[in-house]
Formats: sequence, structure tokens, C-alpha cells
Amino acid sequence: MTARAFIFDLDGTLIDSEMLWVDAMVAYLADRQCVCPRNEMMAIVFGRSWLDIHRDITTRYPAVASVPRQQMADELRDYYVEQCKKTDSILIPSSVALLKTLAKDYPVIVVSGSPRDDVAEAVRLMGAEASVRFVLGAEDYFPGKPSPAGFLTGAKMLGVAPEHCVVFEDSWAGVTAAKAAGMACVALSRQSENPQDLSAADWILNDLADFSVSASR
Repeated sequence: MTARAFIFDLDGTLIDSEMLWVDAMVAYLADRQCVCPRNEMMAIVFGRSWLDIHRDITTRYPAVASVPRQQMADELRDYYVEQCKKTDSILIPSSVALLKTLAKDYPVIVVSGSPRDDVAEAVRLMGAEASVRFVLGAEDYFPGKPSPAGFLTGAKMLGVAPEHCVVFEDSWAGVTAAKAAGMACVALSRQSENPQDLSAADWILNDLADFSVSASR
């Protein structure tokens, strides 16, 4: 294949945030007298769209069933910020460096299941505003991963055929979505409390610093 555009997932690929969101959501629910074990929340969160996460939470927990999606996202953000304070940095430096390097020669976008405002804020945190053409968040496509809808929407907006796009992902849902879109997929396999089946990816790397465009051809 000839790579003409690169698409990055956000959580777990560019920023080390998924466990922070898990703990934020567990704390959010606990404050509303809802008990959700951490391992159950991992299954709800990892690799999934905020639309699907919100649906699952409001279905499982009657105490928050009436909380609108945007309101819950806004309330959760405070809990997430508190979790972020417990770590020095949420950036995955080698992944961010690769994004910026690729952006010098190719169009690069971020397609995430997180709310668009959170994705845009993460791009600012990475100092990558000039490197990313645009971002797609949970509001911008339906259904969420493992559906290919987000990646296909991104490719269409870029004007690049899916077979010329390379996706960077870290979850089973993301890898499945990329392959269903007809795109090449590089899976980032990092030590995690919630290991993912990444076997469908074209390449599996422990660090995106090991990726090269020539190797993907």
C-alpha cells in the first residue's frame, strides 16, 4: 500500500488516559451512591465511544439515568482532572513525536471516541495544533468503534481513499474498526491493566518510535 494519510486514536495511543477515565467514572458514580467495580468499568470504557459509554452507564445505574450526555461529560471532567493531578504527565512522548514527524509530510488527523472538546484540548496539551488537520470526537460520527464509521468519515473529509490510510490504535475495538474500514492498522501494545486482543492489526509495536513509513509499504 501507499500511505497518503495517517489517523491517530487518542486515549491509550497518544495520551495515557484510559485508566484515569476509568477511575474518574468509578468515583463519579460512587458520589451518586452507585457502586461499579473497577474491572467492570474497564470493560465499559476501553476503546469505546463516549456515546456508548454514556448509554451503558445510564442503563445500568438508575440514579444517573436522567443525566444528559453533555451534562455527565461536563461533570466527569472535574473527576478526570483530579485523577490527572496524580500523574506527572499523561502524554505518550514517542507517539506524540511520531504524529508531529508524520505531519511534516502527510495529512494527520485524530479520530477518538471521546467528546470533541476533550480531543481538541488533548491536541493543545500535546502542542500539536499545527500538526493535526482536524479532530473527530464522539459527536461527529455514529456508531462508535468497532464500527468503521469514524475512520471512514475522516478519510472522506481528507479526500483520501481508505486503502491509503494508516491508523494507529491501542484497543480491540479500534483495530477492528480500522480493518473494517479497509485501512492498514498499527497497534500500540503497552503494558495495561486491561490487555487487548490486537492480533488483527497489520503491525503490533510496543512503542510507536519503532514505526517507519517505509516499513508500512
